[in-house]
Amino acid sequence: PSPRPPSPQNAEYGTCSLRRMSAMEALEVLDQLVDESDPDVDFPNSFHAYQTAEGIRRAHPDKDWFHLVGLLHDLGKVLVLFGEPQ
Repeated sequence: PSPRPPSPQNAEYGTCSLRRMSAMEALEVLDQLVDESDPDVDFPNSFHAYQTAEGIRRAHPDKDWFHLVGLLHDLGKVLVLFGEPQ
């Protein structure tokens, strides 16, 4: 199959030129938004990330990469703060 053309989001965000931040900074920024899929949650979004990573660590202690994926799985939601829809 032929390769897909780049998306407008790839062109806009792919260079990481809007704002550069570490994963930990992105987790903190994630706490600034209300997730439309869980609007009534009383704890920060970063707590969900840590909770997910810790649950995966307990269930799969030998898979470090999986713990990291659990921590980072919602970081794309920070794009809401740059005008992307949820």
